[in-house]
Amino acid sequence: MVKLKFLVTGSAGLIGRQVVKDLSETHEVFSCYNKSKPEHGNIIKMDLLNHEMISNVLLETEPDVVIHLGAMTGVDLCEKEESMAFNINTKSTQIIAQQCSVLNTFLVYVSTDYVFDGNSGMYYEDIIPNPLSIYGKSKLEGEKMIQTFSSDWCIARTSTPFGLHPTKKSFPVWVIENLKKQKQIDVLSDQFTSPTYVPNLSKMLIEISERHLNGIFHVAGATKISRYEMARTISDKLNLDEKLLRDVSINELRLEAPRPKDSSLNISKADIILNEKPQKINQSLDLFIDEIITKSSTNL
Repeated sequence: MVKLKFLVTGSAGLIGRQVVKDLSETHEVFSCYNKSKPEHGNIIKMDLLNHEMISNVLLETEPDVVIHLGAMTGVDLCEKEESMAFNINTKSTQIIAQQCSVLNTFLVYVSTDYVFDGNSGMYYEDIIPNPLSIYGKSKLEGEKMIQTFSSDWCIARTSTPFGLHPTKKSFPVWVIENLKKQKQIDVLSDQFTSPTYVPNLSKMLIEISERHLNGIFHVAGATKISRYEMARTISDKLNLDEKLLRDVSINELRLEAPRPKDSSLNISKADIILNEKPQKINQSLDLFIDEIITKSSTNL
């Protein structure tokens, strides 16, 4: 395998942390961060609101591949801070795309199922997006920046990523922590996504990068499932009390930003083309629970 030079934005985040860890085993990695320092790779400061800094970092490092994960991902926060959301998710993506084009760098842009309106579900890559929220709109505009300004790109859409992280609690962690404390929790029963185990996602993103696969890919879990059914599956696997789970509708929660009711992604293209296959939810949750148990035993 040819050793490549990667630059990863958002490298201290839930997905980025895993990606730079996996990449650093075989490639040279520049791990970009703004506030929290990453643990792996050559660590470089990059503020996505500072366009000159973005350009300078790219010109100084001259990467073969950029995996652009850095984003404002708080769906409700984006709704309140619209200008900030578009500056981070759209404008910075334009700057990165332009510089990658100058450098002949392959750009992998990680996007979201929230670019869809959720009226049908199981979306293929070529379905025309119609986002409901500011977050979804800003990420879709980011996709357009990639297609307009980059000459060599892949847009990799994912859905409900989950995994272990020192500070960021993904949905299954939140469920497990509350059920172990015997706390009742409200869980959406009418929102469906394709939950994606971060180690599986990381391998898919790296394979796309190494094989230089262009176009749009849906790299998500292989199971369409509601948050409530996912929580029930977790409680069953860990013998926790599922009576503590209260199924609620999106409308009951009165969230700041509108959510698509069914943003599940069709992953047949990734399943056919990639060697690293999208995982079904049972396999992902079994691996995730094993990871939690292993981490708990090493911390004793």
